[in-house]
Amino acid sequence: MYLEIVSPEATLFSSEVDSVVVPGVNGEFEMLKGHAPIVSLLKEGTIKIHTHTQSHLVFDELHAEVHPHNDDDSILTLKIQSGTLEMKDNKVIILAD
Repeated sequence: MYLEIVSPEATLFSSEVDSVVVPGVNGEFEMLKGHAPIVSLLKEGTIKIHTHTQSHLVFDELHAEVHPHNDDDSILTLKIQSGTLEMKDNKVIILAD
């Protein structure tokens, strides 16, 4: 599935991923390829991106960075304050603050 994470300043992440775990207002949840369409509010927390490579890391003008999670190069993390998520047709768009 395709994941795009956008902040008011820049696109923070844009790539094919295996799955993504997000901090929903009612708890953390994971989306995989084929997930039903969903719109959700996100709270402060960490987005965990499961992918094969790190070749798609993006940095914005504020030096926000997607970081490798622990020693596992296939999991990247991004801290957010809040946001909105939409998933439809195997494309996830996260508008993050």
